[in-house]
Amino acid sequence: MAYQIRTATPADAERLLSIYAPFVTDTVVSFEFEVPSLDEFRRRIEATGKDFAYLVAEDADSGDIAGYAYYSTLRSRPAYQWAAETSIYLNPAHQGRGLGSTLLHKLEELMAAQGIALAVACITSENTGSIAFHERLDYRICGTFDNCAFKLGRWLSVTWMEKQLLPCDAAPQPRGPLSPETIASILA
Repeated sequence: MAYQIRTATPADAERLLSIYAPFVTDTVVSFEFEVPSLDEFRRRIEATGKDFAYLVAEDADSGDIAGYAYYSTLRSRPAYQWAAETSIYLNPAHQGRGLGSTLLHKLEELMAAQGIALAVACITSENTGSIAFHERLDYRICGTFDNCAFKLGRWLSVTWMEKQLLPCDAAPQPRGPLSPETIASILA
C-alpha cells in the first residue's frame, strides 16, 4: 500500500480525531480520560504546527487518512529546545505495514533539520509492541516511571526511550522554525 505524507492542517482535525478517539476511550496508550472536542483538536494541530512538524499519512488510492505523527516540546524551559517528544497514531487497519516507521523517519529528518538533537518517546510500559517498534528503530530505554498514572481501573508505568539525532559536540544554534521548502524537500 502506498501512502502520501503531507503536513496536517486544521481541516484534518475531524479525521485525525476519529483515529485518536479510540486510543483515549478504549486503551491506555493515551493518558487522556476524555476525547478532546473538535475545536480543541484543531487548536492542538495549529499550535504544534507553528513550531514543529505535524504530519498526516493518506492512503494514496483512497485518500483516507491512515495515520498521523508529530513532535512537540519535551519541556517548556528554554534549555530543552534541542529535544522533542514524538507521537504517532495509526488507524488499526494500517498498522503493521511499515507506515509507523515511515512517519517516524520523516519526523526524525525534520527534527534534525530543525536542529533538534534528541528524539524522545514516552510509552505506556505495557505497550510492548510500541517499545519493540522503537527499539527496532534504534531508540533505547532511558528510564521508567513506575505507577505514575491511573486509567481504566489500574496503575500504569511509562517507559521513556530516546534516540540521538545530531552530535552534541558543540554549542547548538537556537532552534528556529522549519521553512516550507525544507519540509517539502524532506516529505518529497
